[in-house]
Amino acid sequence: MSGFASTRDLAEKTVSFDELGPGLYAYTAEGDPNSGVILGPDGVVVVDAQATPIMARDVMARIRAVTDRPVRQLVLTHYHAVRVLGASAYGAQAIIASDLTRELIVERGRQDMDSEIGRFPRLFRGRESIPGLTWPTHTFDRRMTLWLGEREAQVIRIGRAHTMGDTVVWLPKEKVLFAGDTVEFGATPYCGDAHFADWPATLRAIRDLGPEKLVPGRGRALLTRSDVEQALQDTESFTSTLFARVRQGVEKGWTLKQIYDDTMAHMRPVYGHWVIFEHCMPFNVSRAYDEAQGIERPRIWTAERDLEMWRALEQGEEARSGEVPRG
Repeated sequence: MSGFASTRDLAEKTVSFDELGPGLYAYTAEGDPNSGVILGPDGVVVVDAQATPIMARDVMARIRAVTDRPVRQLVLTHYHAVRVLGASAYGAQAIIASDLTRELIVERGRQDMDSEIGRFPRLFRGRESIPGLTWPTHTFDRRMTLWLGEREAQVIRIGRAHTMGDTVVWLPKEKVLFAGDTVEFGATPYCGDAHFADWPATLRAIRDLGPEKLVPGRGRALLTRSDVEQALQDTESFTSTLFARVRQGVEKGWTLKQIYDDTMAHMRPVYGHWVIFEHCMPFNVSRAYDEAQGIERPRIWTAERDLEMWRALEQGEEARSGEVPRG
C-alpha cells in the first residue's frame, strides 16, 4: 500500500509574518497551519501553538523580533494535534480553550496525536520534543474576554464546523479575526471531525462579526474585506458541495468507495489545486458519509482506522472498519 498523500509532501514552506495592524501579526506558511500573535502592554497572546515545541520556536523567534515581552496566554482554536502540541515552547501562564475542546482532548486527544503524526510527518518536525498532550489551564463556555491594557480580545466558541469546539479570537476595535480552521483560503478544509450541517451557520456568525482582516487556519493572511468574503464563500462552497454530493450517494444506497470516487470526480476540477486536497478528501468523505447516515458525533480517528480507510478509498481494498454498516 502506498502511504498517505501527505507522506509525499516533503517540501519546506516559506514562512510569512505579516502585520495586520499595530501589535497584531499572522504567522503563515503557504498552506501549513497558521498562528496568530497579539501584543499587549505586559505580554503576548499566541493563537494556536504549532505541532511541536521545535516548530513553535520559529514562531517565538518572530515574536522576539518585534517585542521582548513574554507570552502570557495561549489560545487553542480546537484540539487537533497539529495546532496544540507545541504549547510547551511558549512558557505561557494560561492555556485557554473552549470547554468542548477540552472534552475532546479527554475523549480522543491521544488517538488524534498518534493519528496525525502518522498521516503528515513533515508537520511534526522535532516530534521527539513533544512532552505529551496539551491540557488547557482555563476553559470557558461561550465566550470570554482578554483585556490587554485597553485592547479587547474576545475569545468566542463560534459554533460547530471543523470540530464541535471551534473557537475564534475577535478584536472588535481593530476588526481583526483569528479564525482557526473554521475558515481556509486556497487550502482544502479538513473535515474528518466536522459538523457539515452546522458549518454554514458558523460562517454566518463569523460574517456577523464584520471582520475586515482575517487569519484563516491555512492560507495567507487576508488583509481586505473582499479577500475575507472570498475565503468565507470558498469555505462554505467547498463544505456544502461536498456534503450535498455525499448525501446524494447515501440516498442512492452507494458504498463508501462509490461515493468517494463520485465526489472526487465532481470536486477535483474546481478544488483539486487547493493545498492538501488529495490528503484531506478520504477523511472528508468518510465523515460526510457518517453524518449523512445520522452519526452526529464524529467517530474517533485512530492510526489503525486511518490506514483501513486509506486502503478502502485509495486502493479499493475492503475496509474492516472504514465503513459503517447501514441498517
